[in-house]
Amino acid sequence: MLFFNSSLLAQKMTPFIPEENPLGVGVIVCPGGSYFWLDKETEGNEVARWLCQNGIAAFVLEYSHGGWAAFAFHLRIRGRRFPFGFLDLSNALDSICAHADDYGIRKDRIGFMGFSAGGHLVMHAAEQLAGNRSSVSFVAPIYPVVSMTHGCTHLRSRRGLLGERPRSDLMDSLSVEHHVPANCPPVFLVNCDDDPVVHHHNAELLDSALTAHNIPHRYEHFTTGGHGFGVSEHKTSEEAIQWKDHFLEWLNNLFN
Repeated sequence: MLFFNSSLLAQKMTPFIPEENPLGVGVIVCPGGSYFWLDKETEGNEVARWLCQNGIAAFVLEYSHGGWAAFAFHLRIRGRRFPFGFLDLSNALDSICAHADDYGIRKDRIGFMGFSAGGHLVMHAAEQLAGNRSSVSFVAPIYPVVSMTHGCTHLRSRRGLLGERPRSDLMDSLSVEHHVPANCPPVFLVNCDDDPVVHHHNAELLDSALTAHNIPHRYEHFTTGGHGFGVSEHKTSEEAIQWKDHFLEWLNNLFN
């Protein structure tokens, strides 16, 4: 059973709360969409329902993004670029922490899960918020955009986040492989070699950075599976959909 109490949440966040949550875990879900739009169903609501069915509270965040008008008329319309999405996610974390008891979750067991550009958002936020009063306890970037400076950069996501002619200092500061802190939370990372949208080297850069900084993480690297599948077995390979079971196993090991 799900319930919704809009008085406790920001307007752009939808909770999916299970009747029983044995681990007391909550996950803020950030859909992808190149920082121009959001795949609210496949990478939002479907993911949240799956988490809820497995006894995990989920909160789908419709974070600020450029919008279709900015995508089509980018030289005239800016849209809501960085840092608005980051601020939305930070505020969402504060809100959920403040009302954790109402949702049957523990303040020290709230994590982020993001897909594609949403994967970049959650990893950047986890790095920036590490050690703060409201800090995330784990992060799961799924086939994420990672770098804003490397040759494998997903250019549409960079344009949605920073505009047509981004400043070099912003590109560097938003390349999450460059800024892994020593107190980074544990990471569950997923990607596929045949991803036709975000080059698989993005995830490899992040895996290398996490390894170099001795951050506990699990890297699920699949040969086939593509992009944009969320938790739908019909949109990916039998190999890649295993990430769902592996994530639940990883989460249980993290908190047991």
